[in-house]
Amino acid sequence: MSLIVNLLLGSLIFGYTLYSLIHYIKKSKAGKCAACELEKICECEDRSLNKKGELGS
Repeated sequence: MSLIVNLLLGSLIFGYTLYSLIHYIKKSKAGKCAACELEKICECEDRSLNKKGELGS
């Protein structure tokens, strides 16, 4: 019985760790402003810069 509980807890911990790691990697690849929770209402100056750091439209 304790083996089943240990396996269940271990798989939950491993699964959550994997989920968190994947979520973090996806957000970091999206960039600073794209991953921000305030993306749609943010007035940050960085949003007007393109990938080269030049002002865009």
